[in-house]
Amino acid sequence: MDYLTANRNVWNQRVAVHMQSDFYDNESFIAGRNSLNNIELALLGDVTEKRILHLQCHFGQDSLSLARMGAKVTGVDLSDVAIEEARKLNQLLELDAEFICSDVLQLPELHNELYDVVFASYGVIGWHPSMTRFMEVASQYLKPGGRFILAEFHPVIWMLDHQLENIEHSYFNRSAIVETNIESYTDGSQLAEPMEEYGWNHSLSEVFNAGFAHGLTLTHFNEYDYSPYNCFAGMVRTEQGFQVAGKEGVLPMVFSLVMRKPSSISQI
Repeated sequence: MDYLTANRNVWNQRVAVHMQSDFYDNESFIAGRNSLNNIELALLGDVTEKRILHLQCHFGQDSLSLARMGAKVTGVDLSDVAIEEARKLNQLLELDAEFICSDVLQLPELHNELYDVVFASYGVIGWHPSMTRFMEVASQYLKPGGRFILAEFHPVIWMLDHQLENIEHSYFNRSAIVETNIESYTDGSQLAEPMEEYGWNHSLSEVFNAGFAHGLTLTHFNEYDYSPYNCFAGMVRTEQGFQVAGKEGVLPMVFSLVMRKPSSISQI
């Protein structure tokens, strides 16, 4: 089975589980809760009337939160089941977001528009074998002067085993990480059957250099010793978010970056 088919199967199975989970708390979201976190909200700023391409939108909560904030949003996801649910939520909430079912790396075959912002967050880049191709796609969809905004789990975390105790994988993108999982990351919930999934770890230098290779300039970078989500084993709540018990303040959990497309060729 190829990696796209395997990963699509995994995410199609996760949608129903996630929509019913306390983790996503769909009830409070429908009632008006903004699903975005402080990290990305600070980077996004005022999005009123901004055209935003949201890569890997899952079943649409963050895309629709951006739409509620006044943005013109297009969400993209590999899972056809997730996109179907996103469209239902969009209709229920009477918003005007659009949703496309596609692998991000293949999106240019289906969609040809330009955006003020290309946005992605948390558990995104590790599903792609090529960071260079990912950044090529992001850059392609940006207007001159547009921004690519990423909030993502730190590559150090993906080096560790599921208990976050021992190093199990390389920091560098040496090969695919192939795992068979029964559990999802939400509320300890389980899938209907064990599912094989494929991922890749991308070092920070790989991420930066992929953006530079496609004409993007780095305007912001930060690292955080907490996660806004309780989605890993053995985490404890802290004032800012969640950290690994016994390793509070030791591990980098999340990083954020903003890369800008030059307004003119002379700025490259």
